[in-house]
Amino acid sequence: MMISEILPHGMTLRRFGRRDLLKLSGTGAAALGVGILARPNPVKAQTMTTEWDKVFPKSAAVDQEKVTFENRYGIRLTADLYLPKNRSGGRLAGLVVGGPFGAVKEQSSGLYAQTMAERGFAALAFDPSFTGESGGEPRNVASPDINTEDFMAAVDFLGLHPSVDQERIGVIGICGWGGMALNAVAVDKRVKAVATSTMYDMSRLMSRGYNDSVTPEQRSQTLEQLSRQRWDDARNGGPAYGPAANELEGGEPQFLVDYHAYYRTPRGYHARAVNSGNAWTVTNPLSFMNFPLMTYIAEISPRPILLIHGENAHSRYFSETAFAAAAEPKELLIIPGASHVDLYDRVDLIPFDRLTQFFQEHLS
Repeated sequence: MMISEILPHGMTLRRFGRRDLLKLSGTGAAALGVGILARPNPVKAQTMTTEWDKVFPKSAAVDQEKVTFENRYGIRLTADLYLPKNRSGGRLAGLVVGGPFGAVKEQSSGLYAQTMAERGFAALAFDPSFTGESGGEPRNVASPDINTEDFMAAVDFLGLHPSVDQERIGVIGICGWGGMALNAVAVDKRVKAVATSTMYDMSRLMSRGYNDSVTPEQRSQTLEQLSRQRWDDARNGGPAYGPAANELEGGEPQFLVDYHAYYRTPRGYHARAVNSGNAWTVTNPLSFMNFPLMTYIAEISPRPILLIHGENAHSRYFSETAFAAAAEPKELLIIPGASHVDLYDRVDLIPFDRLTQFFQEHLS
């Protein structure tokens, strides 16, 4: 075992302040007062682009290619494949990279993938089903089942690529896709090692709120309103959407200010990202509410897990709980002074050297 320290109700939304909403389940908080929030939104799948539209600069040391493949449910996924330019004729170790929750591959996952390609890996950053350039209708909805499958479909694709050794594939999951990555690797024995960065357990968050603060009565009320919203959606022929993501009203906790500073400013804004001022469906939390993603995390063993989190991240407890539940070999790496969002794009804080060492060792 290794722990590394590199230092050391019933109110409508009109009457609900943002602080009150934070006591509920993150994106699932929109479930309260759905009649106030519900608004039709004819969001459509995006046409696949060919130009470089990432929020990070293109590396001269890496080849990037837009690729597509289907998951087990027949949904077409779009991804960016990054390969080192100076690769020899031998097959490379491969990495599948996904996350954060509500982001697109042009943001954090692409940065991680390109950086790991600079370090000698074939790395695939994908848009999850129903988001970004990937297919699936309706738009801007998540599923703990289908999005877990997305990781495994990416392993399908990467393992059949002529540049990749299919016996040397690892996974990196960022933020909310970290929990999905762990769930996928517990099932998919083809994956030899998994790392997460600034991980969220979205099923725990949506069902129990931040710091598990949702009461049984609040959970019941949320489920009651989400259930009835389904009738409204069926009557209207499509889902209602919640409020624009990451807008600030003043007085928010620092972590919401941090999200805004990434997703709603030139630092990380991308028009296709749900978190960049777009919206999830109101009923998005439903399938997460009784789908505990971490149930089988111990079954990842004897394959290794590396959990990376910021010392000052509001979400740090997700990685600490996952670490406690996981079996050996496992490592929890705490980055001093780092917040949750710092590990999206702060290359001076993201421990790429440790990630490289970890995957070189376990994908050898």
